[in-house]
Amino acid sequence: MNTTSKTNPDFSAVHRSLQDYIERDLLVMASSVILRGQQIIDFHMTGYQDREEEIPLAEDSIFRIFSNTKLITNVAAMMLWEEGAFSLEDKLYEYIPEFKNLVVLKKGSTDPTETEPLQQHATIKNLLTHTAGFSYGLFQESPVDLLYVGNGILSPKYTVEEMVSQLSQIPLANQPGFRWQYSVGVDVLGRLIEIWSGMSFGDFLRERIFKPLNMTDTDFYVPPEKANRFCAIYDPADMLDPMVPGLNLGTDGLVGGYLPGKPFESGGGGLVSTISDYTKFMQMLMGEGTLGDVTLLKPDTLRMMHTNQLEPGISVQLPNWEMPNTKFGFGFAIKESPMAGEPDAAIGEFHWGGLAGTHTWISPRLGIAALVFTQRMFGFWHPFSHEYKRLVYEALT
Repeated sequence: MNTTSKTNPDFSAVHRSLQDYIERDLLVMASSVILRGQQIIDFHMTGYQDREEEIPLAEDSIFRIFSNTKLITNVAAMMLWEEGAFSLEDKLYEYIPEFKNLVVLKKGSTDPTETEPLQQHATIKNLLTHTAGFSYGLFQESPVDLLYVGNGILSPKYTVEEMVSQLSQIPLANQPGFRWQYSVGVDVLGRLIEIWSGMSFGDFLRERIFKPLNMTDTDFYVPPEKANRFCAIYDPADMLDPMVPGLNLGTDGLVGGYLPGKPFESGGGGLVSTISDYTKFMQMLMGEGTLGDVTLLKPDTLRMMHTNQLEPGISVQLPNWEMPNTKFGFGFAIKESPMAGEPDAAIGEFHWGGLAGTHTWISPRLGIAALVFTQRMFGFWHPFSHEYKRLVYEALT
């Protein structure tokens, strides 16, 4: 992956920081790309694709991108919105009738059988903004989460259609429109994309996004001929303290593996990709929906996606991860004020990442974007990514 200019900023502090996290046994690998506009101005790799097998990280190493999948799913949905497949104010049950008779957990109840009727039906816009009332099952915020786990809502054995059918039997965690709650809503969006397009979700992504952008290694599975490029994944020595040294080889128990034939094509977290492939997706975003002769979205649509779409008084909060002064568009969190050590140029930055430490962000004020990928579980809000971002901003400002 070539950089473009001899007059690029000095990113040596960024590189040293990533190396330091590896030497302290807090990361095993890190791959980083920095863009100015659509041009790559820095590309850096360090560490191992598989430390135990002593396989160095490579440009074509394949990562589990988990919730970076959500950005691709949201782009796919908005492509269909541009084509008139749906309206943002359409009710969810208009396309998935099983959701018409949903009930809602009573506020403060610890008993999942204590429910109340819907005050209003969830819209497609609610789904895009994580305000449709669904939960995730991952964070155990309420008794509804226990039902998600017990019913295997994220089980790899279900198709997207079967997952939605299971979900329709579980109460909502909140009334639609009243709270931002990270949720399986983007997986439901994957099912809607099937309904709107008449294609399987995976086929839609391949035909309409991956092939046009030449994202040749991005998919819901890793075929046998690419298995030697698949990164190992690591678990921390201490799940509660991200800065305790020590990493152990992990497993793919959360998603049931990435072998071909897995039924569940998760729009919320199922894709694998390479840093090269995802850079093309980011270049498309930097090009306001266009990369080369390929246009996926109109500039106004993409601008809407990284403009706050939450109602007044609703804020973005993740359990165990503080996200102060953050709003939300369609798929993107939007920064309303800088974090410690960041310049004012960070205001308006839109971003999202994945559970194993794949981070992507764009600063409209500076016209730059960055990606940093690793494979460390519960690496979404890890200090390495905040330090990385701060140092990138320092180099550019």
